[in-house]
Amino acid sequence: MGNTLLAINNYFYRRGGAEAIFLDQMDMFERAGWQAVPFSMQHPNNLESDWSPYFVPEIEFGSQSGLLEKVGHSLEVIYSRKARARLSSLIDKVRPDVAHAHNVYHHISPSIFPLLKKRGIPTVMTVHDLKLACPAYKMLSPHGICEQCKGGRIYNVLVNRCMKESVALSGLVMVETAVHRTLGLYRNYIDKLVVPSRFYKAKLMEWGWPEEQLVYIPNFVEQAISERPATADEGDYFLFAGRLAPEKGIATLIKAAALSGQRVHIAGTGPDDVPLRALAKQVGANVEFLGYLSGQALHSAIAGAKALVLPSEWYENAPVSLLEAYALGRPVIGTDIGGIPELIQNGKTGLIAKPFNPEHLAHVLTAMSELSQSARREMGARGRAWVQEEFSQAAHFDRTTKLYRDLGVKGTG
Repeated sequence: MGNTLLAINNYFYRRGGAEAIFLDQMDMFERAGWQAVPFSMQHPNNLESDWSPYFVPEIEFGSQSGLLEKVGHSLEVIYSRKARARLSSLIDKVRPDVAHAHNVYHHISPSIFPLLKKRGIPTVMTVHDLKLACPAYKMLSPHGICEQCKGGRIYNVLVNRCMKESVALSGLVMVETAVHRTLGLYRNYIDKLVVPSRFYKAKLMEWGWPEEQLVYIPNFVEQAISERPATADEGDYFLFAGRLAPEKGIATLIKAAALSGQRVHIAGTGPDDVPLRALAKQVGANVEFLGYLSGQALHSAIAGAKALVLPSEWYENAPVSLLEAYALGRPVIGTDIGGIPELIQNGKTGLIAKPFNPEHLAHVLTAMSELSQSARREMGARGRAWVQEEFSQAAHFDRTTKLYRDLGVKGTG
């Protein structure tokens, strides 16, 4: 029997980017001869697993009704005793060689990390957002990008009502952060933090995390995509694919579409669906809303676009959708914010636009559109070659097993 990886994440289904990395990583290790054992929260959308009896009972953050239930859940959100107990039984059963966590806060909670340390299991965690610095995890307040909690001033999360503009939820994450920091649950019990972007590494160091705890390992593209070259003919549109939320910059994209006269397709659902449709009508933009797309339908939409557009207006980490566009042979347009610009070779694999600036984005959309189809195809081909060299599953597996080996995990060489 080969090594055993204990893979930890709140959800055990494809919900977002973190879940995609978590599930694809498990799959990658299993194909390399490892046993990959998940530890998650029970949820109706979860994939089938022999290990689901060990999963934590479901908590949906912010959805409880009665006050007592809310208080009970709040305690579990901050420090889950159930998660510790369930994980302890699972460790007895499988005796993992290494634990790799992804998103754990609010559901599983970091209460599991002292247990893993006590049981002598090397533990790493991939940083998918900025929760280790910002209590509200995005460095976003209702007023936009915000770093007011820097230097331990975490009361600002409550002052600004950063969590869904709710006093109760913002207060809860303030208390949660204070407890986790006092107990050192992340800092003292996790051996290494994997950061998928150089930007996040620099930002965490700026907020006081020691460089020696941070390891840069970029995200990767699912093997099936990187092996399949794009065959779709280029259509006459640009594509945005993602959640329809304010920080994604879609309103700016719609205004840019109107200014440039370019056609834009928007794939996704989210809280801003209705206002964005109204905005498109109001400014006369040539925008088509495709609703939620996934799998082959999403890949076909990307493969047929002139370029994938990421108009983000927050500290984005290392978007996998951008790497997927390259793998499908398409160039990208991304804003100069967070980890996005380090994934674009400006003028070679795509173009970089200023964030929060419809006029500049309109100019960049026009510039991309005015290139010849073969020039865009060459950009996409350069992106695809870059993905196969730098962002493949093989490269990710090598970097991750090297990290495990450095932590003393045997059988990874």
